This record gives sequence, C-alpha cells and structure tokens, in this order.
Amino acid sequence: MEDLFGLEPMDDGGADRVREGDAGPGERAERAERARREAQRSPLAVRMRPRTLDEVVGQQHLLGPGSPLRQLAAGAEASGGPTGPSSLILWGPPGTGKTTLAHVIARGPGRKFVELSAITAGVKDVRRVMDEALTARDLHRVTTVLFLDEIHRFTKAQQDALLPGVENRWVVLVAATTENPSFSVVSPLLSRSLLLTLQPLTEDDIRGLLERAAKDPRGLGGAVVLSDEASEHLVRLAGGDARRALTALEAAAAVALDEAARGGAEGGGEAADDDGADPGAGVTLEVRHTEKALDVHAVRYDRQGDMHYDVISAFIKSIRGSDVDAALHYLAKMIEAGEDPRFIARRIIISAAEDIGMADPTALQTAVAAAQAVQLIGMPEGRIVLAEAVVHLATAPKSNASYMGINAAIADVRAGRGTGVPAHLRDAHYAGAQRLGHGAGYAYAHDAPHSVATQQYPPDDLVGKDYYVPTGNGAEREIAARLERLRSIVRGT
Repeated sequence: MEDLFGLEPMDDGGADRVREGDAGPGERAERAERARREAQRSPLAVRMRPRTLDEVVGQQHLLGPGSPLRQLAAGAEASGGPTGPSSLILWGPPGTGKTTLAHVIARGPGRKFVELSAITAGVKDVRRVMDEALTARDLHRVTTVLFLDEIHRFTKAQQDALLPGVENRWVVLVAATTENPSFSVVSPLLSRSLLLTLQPLTEDDIRGLLERAAKDPRGLGGAVVLSDEASEHLVRLAGGDARRALTALEAAAAVALDEAARGGAEGGGEAADDDGADPGAGVTLEVRHTEKALDVHAVRYDRQGDMHYDVISAFIKSIRGSDVDAALHYLAKMIEAGEDPRFIARRIIISAAEDIGMADPTALQTAVAAAQAVQLIGMPEGRIVLAEAVVHLATAPKSNASYMGINAAIADVRAGRGTGVPAHLRDAHYAGAQRLGHGAGYAYAHDAPHSVATQQYPPDDLVGKDYYVPTGNGAEREIAARLERLRSIVRGT
C-alpha cells in the first residue's frame, strides 16, 4: 500500500520488511532514492511530518513516559505487554497534530495504516476495512491502524459500524475531530476509547517548527534562512496551526528562491553577497517575501513592547472620542497581529464602565456578553462579536460620572473623612444592640411615599457631599432630574 501522503511506501506489516531484506544493496539504494524524489514533490507539511513522538511539536502533556500514546506508538512487541487502550479519539483545533499522531502510531512494529475520511466514507467502507483488518491480524499478525478524520461527520449508524472492530481490537482506531466528542460521538464508542484533548500550539512551538523546517534535509535543507521579522510574521499568521505555518513558509521560500535566482541571472550568474554574508549560506527570507507570497501585509506589532500599549491606548481613546471608524481600525490591527481576543474583550468592558457608564447602561451588558461570546466561539468568528461591542460603545453617549464619583469617594476615605456609621443605620439584630441605641429612629424606606424617606445616610462630616454628578448625555439626562428630586427628599431640602 502506498502512503496516502506520498512520503514513502507505507509499512504493510512485517511482510514488507521481509521483502526489503531480500533486496540487494543496489535495489535498496534505488528504492531510497525514489522515495527521496517522491518526498521532495510532496508539500512541506507532509515532508516534515514527525516520524517519532520525540519529533512531535507541542502536546507534551500527552507524551510523557508511559503515556497511552507512547504505549500505542511502541506496540506490544516493543513495550513487552499490552498497548494500552485499543482506540483513541483526538479532539483539538486544526493543525495541532491529530493526523501526525495517527501516522506515528502506524509506524510501530507490525502495523498497517488505513485512512478514511468521514466526509466520503460510508458503512460499506468501514465494514470492508474491518474485514481486511481481521484477516491481516489472524493471517499475518499485522495490526491495522484506522485513522478516521472528522468522525463528528459520521452518522450514528456509521459510528455503530466501528464498534465490533474497536471492541474486539481488530483495529486500533484513531479518530480525529474538531467538535466536542461528548456531543458528536456515540456513547458506546466513547466508552471504548480514550479521549485526548490537544491544545493549540504556542508561538514558541511554531517558531521552532519553522526553524527546523528551514534547516532539515526533509524540509528546505538550508536553502533559506529565516529573518527574525519574517519568522514572527509567519508565527502570527499561523495562529497555532502547524500545517498553516509550514504551508506559508513553503510559499514564502519559493518567492525568496525565485527572486534570488532571477537576481543571479541578471547579475551574470554571480550570487549576491550582501554585507559579506557567507555565499554558501541559504537565501535570507525577508518579510517582503512572506507578504508577496501570502498577500498579507506584515502588521508591525510587538505584543510585549510599545506597539502593544500604543495601539490599545489609541483603541480606547477612539471609543471614548466616539470615532467608531478609528476604533474599528485599531481593533482590526490587534486582531491581525494575533493579539489575545480575551485581552481586547477585557479592555472593552473597562471602557464601557469608565467612559459610557450610566449614559447608556446597556453598553456594559453588551461588553460583558461580548467577552463571554468570545470565550465560547473563539476566533475568527469572535471578531464579529468584538466589532459589534466596539460599534455600540463608540456610538453610545458618554459619561465618566460613575468613574469620577468612585474616585472622589475613595479620595475622601483615604483622607480619613467619614466619622463612622450613624447610629440609626447600625445593625440592631444582636442582643444588646438596642441598649446602645442602634437602629433607633430608623425610617423604613418602603413605608414612605414613593419608597423614599427623609433620613441621614452618610456620616456627619459628609452630609451634603455629592460624589455622583450625572451629565446631560444619553440616559443620564433623565437620571440627573430624578437624582435631584431624590436628594431633595432624602436630605429634606
């Protein structure tokens, strides 16, 4: 069986290794050279696919010594015992290594790899694989690793067809899904499989993968050298997706190599020697190459430096200044630069409370709902929710009266103002409180007309102090008139 990805002839059990052992040195060298040529025609993401678990990028929480993945990858013969669970369900975002882990497991001793896609396969395909797997196990002592991509697209009947092979270990099922298996995989299959959750790759994971792909003979073999700026641009564009990162690198490298070749031809065949660089070194891959290859401008944005603070400052000030277009620009800049959407959502909540306040009380509700929605749906759809919140806040009437009010109250507390709680407001529920005069003369507000009673609430030295001074903007216009009436009744003026 040929590898579906064109890497090399796939291991069809021990039989293939016996036939290869019978081949002479010349034939083996020819096979190796043919495999190498085939590999170079494969996409970079396929060529760089790990061959062992030690080459896997990220997911270290699943790859510790003795973990089920290591047992399955080693196989019963190598581990000296059971291989752990017969089947796995890998749940995680795209590009986190689900297909890679299936291929690594299939490389174990006495394994045959079969891949099905839930988009095109049906019950007949599943049953055919199961029959062939049973034959391979009983006659050739070969275990079939069945990789089923997007299992959440299988109907209940199609998933039920997997149960005999999984339960009797005719196959090692490795099922991949981007949807929550609790809702998309039938309970009998879940109970017979080990569910492993894959995490998005970190920026360091992607950065290391790009460096390895540029140098590794299976990848670009040192033909290009990544500049720091180009590396950061590719990392941001990848968004934690290894496949996307390698695809982008391959496209950018093609642009850089083509430019170098044309430059050498135009210069009479002599390679350019920039600033005394080693002529034997690879072509430097610059940001302009990534921009040209991917048609995506590199956003100048340092998430740990000045740009991070400058852009978020401009974003908040644009909302405060009611310039919705500028606010959306800075939002887009942060999103395209890979800023954490949860950070953006938190700043929007703060803006709603600080700059809109009671001029539009619904702005805070929108901001909180946006933050919760981003947590639930993630990106890229989260950008729509964030944009809606930004538009609401930027176009809303503005008031910082609540913000200024609490600041003024805190300033008085820190200055030592406020001589204590008036006696009639103190707790009168415990024994002996009445002897101290607690609660004496307290007017129950609901007994007064309109549930507002004339009564002193602040400490003696703060009577008549106004902390909250509403504006005439938006809803605060009505609040200001109501507040004036409330204060006149409460203070008896």
